[in-house]
Order: sequence, then structure tokens, then C-alpha cells
Amino acid sequence: MPADPLLLTAGQWLGVASAVLAVLTVVAFVLRWGIRFRLVGVTSFTVLLAISCAAFAISYSPRVSIPGAVVLPVVYDNGAELVVAAAPEDLAEEAILPSLEQISRNLRGSGRQTDDGLVHVRLRQIRSLEAGRSQPVVLAEATRNLADGSVQLPIRPAAPGR
Repeated sequence: MPADPLLLTAGQWLGVASAVLAVLTVVAFVLRWGIRFRLVGVTSFTVLLAISCAAFAISYSPRVSIPGAVVLPVVYDNGAELVVAAAPEDLAEEAILPSLEQISRNLRGSGRQTDDGLVHVRLRQIRSLEAGRSQPVVLAEATRNLADGSVQLPIRPAAPGR
């Protein structure tokens, strides 16, 4: 995973500032300055910021953007093997597969409890049948393998009438 260079640089500078503040805190205790206990708080907070910046920079991974994809909201995620995203009624047919792939690739695998390491991603749309009645229709379904990051598109083709 690529590290964010800005956050790494900020973490390094905050680390240097922490070291300088730590030395200043030790000097304050030796010379019995009145602000010595405040320096302990400032030093510990600066150390915390330095560690947080470095950890976030190392763990950060940017979201995948697929050409032709539309950003769609995830409306259901059971935390295991099923994710469902909602498609608007005016979604173009050409945008279905790229949008489904984008949602699949942006899934994070940590914390998911699956037996086989596969997550099924469905793209569904609510179609109006008549006044006051509607029906959910699955447009397409993909499978994301969390072990190797591969995505199989689509399992289920676009619904008839599209």
C-alpha cells in the first residue's frame, strides 16, 4: 500500500518536535520551571500526533476510480459476504459494469467473516410497477475475492427490459 508522503513528512517533523520538547521537559524538571507539567502534556500530545500521522500514512490506501463508473451508495452490508448498492432509475446501461467493479474494488477485507473469502456485490434498482408498488431488481452481481483482490464480473447479467 502506498504511503502518503505528506503525512509521512508531517510525522517526521512532529517526531523531531517531540524529541525537542522531551529535552525541554527534562530541562524544565531539572531547573524546576513552573511550566514543567504543562510541557509533559504538550510533549505527550506531540508524540501521539507523530505516531498517528505515521500510522495513518502507512495504512492509507486511496479509493479506486474506474472510468465510466458512477458513485453509488451502499445500502446493505452484512459485514461478511454480501454488499448491495442502489442504482438510480436513470443509470445508463454502460455504467452498470464499471460502477459494480468500482464498488467491488473499494471494499475493504479486514473484519469480514467469510468462510471462503468471497464477497458478493449486487447492484440493485427499485422499479415502479404501478402507483404505490415497486419491486427491487438486481441489475448485476460481482464476486470479490478478498485473498487476492480479484473481481469476477458479472455473475448475473442485466435484467430484461434494460
